[in-house]
Amino acid sequence: MKIGHTLPILAIGGFLFASYTIVSSNQSLPVALAAAEPAASPYESFIAGAGIIEAKSRNISVGTALSGLVTRVAVEVGDKVKVGTPLFYLDDREARAELAIRNSDLARARAGLMEARAMLEDSKSLSDLIESLADQRAVSSEEMLRRHNTLRISKARLSSAETAVRQAEALLASTQTTLDLLVVRAPVSGEILQVNIRPGEFAQVGFLTTPLMLLGNLDQLHVRVDIDENDAWRFDRHSKAMAYLRGNRNFSVELTPAYVEPYVIPKQSLTGDSTEQVDTRVLQALYSFDREQLPVYVGQQMDVFIEVRDHADNGSPAI
Repeated sequence: MKIGHTLPILAIGGFLFASYTIVSSNQSLPVALAAAEPAASPYESFIAGAGIIEAKSRNISVGTALSGLVTRVAVEVGDKVKVGTPLFYLDDREARAELAIRNSDLARARAGLMEARAMLEDSKSLSDLIESLADQRAVSSEEMLRRHNTLRISKARLSSAETAVRQAEALLASTQTTLDLLVVRAPVSGEILQVNIRPGEFAQVGFLTTPLMLLGNLDQLHVRVDIDENDAWRFDRHSKAMAYLRGNRNFSVELTPAYVEPYVIPKQSLTGDSTEQVDTRVLQALYSFDREQLPVYVGQQMDVFIEVRDHADNGSPAI
């Protein structure tokens, strides 16, 4: 083929390809079907809010009163525990060594107390002997004064020995308290929701972003609903409320009012982005429901709809 015919053919081919690209790119893309249909309110007038499931006892972030190296974790996720059940143990070798010293100090203090009592008895016997003499001139005044002073000194030594025993007992009790604090126990009866500590790791005191353990009483669950502050005036705690499980609107349950936290707080972001700016404030209302009616887990989100009554008569909500 001659070169003179090649260039026009290439130009025509390029034009056709460009036309096809423009036409195909301008076509509207088909709308993807939703993985799950969103829930719809069963009420004509309502307030919608996002709810999150939590334990009736609240989700308790278990901490430690003393920092230390974890030597043993006594529970696993899903274990049911009672009040006072050991959850994990911290290294107690130093505290046990101090306990042995405190026991020795207490034994020495008690021995000193026994000695002081014996010395007091001896001094009192000698003083009584002088007092029982028919003729006081048989003993010099200097000797009488010396024995009376010895009796007073013995009483002071006894008082000092008793104080030393009480001090040793207090130090021993303090060490025993430290040993008890090195065993972290369940503050309430409930179920272990999370275990974020392992043997060999260091348990730190204070507020932690990730709690060492998470514990909650799951006998009954609550739904914590965030109500926008713009809708707070319309909210009535006695109104009906329905919750739908996020992801499947076929799972729903009627809610029973539990209580309202009467303090409007900044809305918590659930995206996990620490840089997100949150300027919305919400009123938090808590509802309870029968756990057997829904296959839910603590931490799941729910779509909650609260019926709104007509406030046109008096212009104020019933709270």
